[in-house]
Amino acid sequence: MAKAGEATTGTDEIQKQLLALLRGGQAHATFDEVVQDFPEEHRGTVPAGLPYSAWQILEHLRITQRDILDFSAPPTGGYQPIEWPEGYWPKSPEPPGPRAWDVCIAAIRKDLESFEGLITRPGMDLYKPFRWGEGQNLLREALLIADHNAYHLGELVVLRRLLGIWGK
Repeated sequence: MAKAGEATTGTDEIQKQLLALLRGGQAHATFDEVVQDFPEEHRGTVPAGLPYSAWQILEHLRITQRDILDFSAPPTGGYQPIEWPEGYWPKSPEPPGPRAWDVCIAAIRKDLESFEGLITRPGMDLYKPFRWGEGQNLLREALLIADHNAYHLGELVVLRRLLGIWGK
């Protein structure tokens, strides 16, 4: 990406816009705003009329974002698809332990940072279809992460409102 004061190319501009989109906050609450100060006693609560707890949504975000990262830059041995929908949603509404919430948040941040590294890698062609899959490219996967995360962050905001723990 170009430094301040340098001319930008179309690729630099799309990278800049994708990073802003992935980080959120332009049209809705950011990831950090939604998860900060989430009371521990409500993380496993499933409000009436909703199918999931905050924990299940947060863990679903982590699993899905990691899956998209692995699809976009397969680890050694290639991409291994996850079974839909079972593999993408935790069964228990409760976090498995007292540190699970914070560990999940850290993993989401780390994987997003890794994905951002793919976007900004020198010479990266955002439009070139992957050699695997069905024509997907890095641009599509970036948009998919942003769209998916925004959708579920909205669910977390609604969940917080129903629990009376959203003060924004």
